[in-house]
Amino acid sequence: MRRKDAVYITKSLANKMYFEKRLHMKTNVGFYVLVVAIMAGCTQNAQHSEEATAAGGYDEYSASRLVTKPVAAWSEMLRHDTGWIGADGIYCTSLNGVDKPGQLNANSETMFWFSDCILGNIDTQADTLNGAWQMMNNSIAYFTGDEPNPNKITYHWRKDSTGKPISMFEPHTAKAQPGNYYWLGDGFLNHAMDSTLYIFAYLIRNIPGSIYPFEDIGVSLIALPKGSRPPFANQQQFDTPLFFTDAKGKTVFGICVLPNTKGAGAPKPDGYVYVYGVRGLSKELLVARVPDNAFEDFTAWRFWDGMGWNTDMHSCAALTDNISNEMSVSFMPDGRVIAAYQLKTSATSVVVAAGATPWGPFQPAKKVWDTPETYDDLDFYTYNAKAHPSLSKPGELLISYNVNSFDFLDDIVKHPYHLRPRFISVKY
Repeated sequence: MRRKDAVYITKSLANKMYFEKRLHMKTNVGFYVLVVAIMAGCTQNAQHSEEATAAGGYDEYSASRLVTKPVAAWSEMLRHDTGWIGADGIYCTSLNGVDKPGQLNANSETMFWFSDCILGNIDTQADTLNGAWQMMNNSIAYFTGDEPNPNKITYHWRKDSTGKPISMFEPHTAKAQPGNYYWLGDGFLNHAMDSTLYIFAYLIRNIPGSIYPFEDIGVSLIALPKGSRPPFANQQQFDTPLFFTDAKGKTVFGICVLPNTKGAGAPKPDGYVYVYGVRGLSKELLVARVPDNAFEDFTAWRFWDGMGWNTDMHSCAALTDNISNEMSVSFMPDGRVIAAYQLKTSATSVVVAAGATPWGPFQPAKKVWDTPETYDDLDFYTYNAKAHPSLSKPGELLISYNVNSFDFLDDIVKHPYHLRPRFISVKY
């Protein structure tokens, strides 16, 4: 190598090192300035928040956040020591049919319905079951008021000829076979059909030996005429076409109902009832709709295919996925909707997702809660979160989720309080 070339290379390397050093310094300085600016902004926001709070004023920063907290009063309302001591599959509706936050008062009546209900007696000193217990596949309850109160809720089930408690609703359709039973889906009060209360019911059969020893084999519709009371002797039951399996997987409708009607208090009513379904292993969310005055006419139902509404339920487009088999979609005051569900049915994450319309598009889901009960016992799991808009306060969603155990027969004795819904409130 010639000396001239060596000098040139040496100078070039020196220049390169110099400029890299300068660039590194500038980058560090820029990063430092950015960090200082962010910290200053955070400090300013914190000071603003503290000043606003101290002055009793409006805090635009805290008001814009999603805030989630447990609501022990609602959870404790469903905690009892004798008789009805627990259940899952919780749904409810106000008996005036208005399905929006802030509409209850001290005289309002709400009907709950549950699946897999436990009757028994709990030894409150030992915190264990005392004596025999019994499971029913479903029951109902009536609650009066606008604030949770265990003295204002009454539970109901039927009894057989010997006085033994039995489920409130048992299958009586053409498709039902001996030994089948109902778990209950969502429902609503339909003002356009003489205030009939409709409840979707999943037809279930047992499969011994499986980790989940049961399977759903159909969807029925229960119609309770206006003013009906237990034991609902005048109820009607219908088989529906809302359950099928094709190349995309098993599809089940009835997991969620959204009445977009004036009677339900919808902000921008269009006269349709939107009924949601779940499809396949990916837990895809689907939607159908029907005019409220044609709810029992399944030829009037239309299914969203991503572009429009048509009669082919097999062409349904997925609105989102990884939902839970029970969930909710409810209106926000501005006419948009908000979905609430448990991620992948039984993960520990409770999430919400905003949608532009009842048929989407939906934003990506946001996690708002991690269910702590899952960590109370190795076998505990939580599932099927959903909102109850009629029980919620304005600007909030009251959300329930279920607690259960993979070692059910042992844990129902050792931890009898665990099998009941828990509640959280999400301010948005």
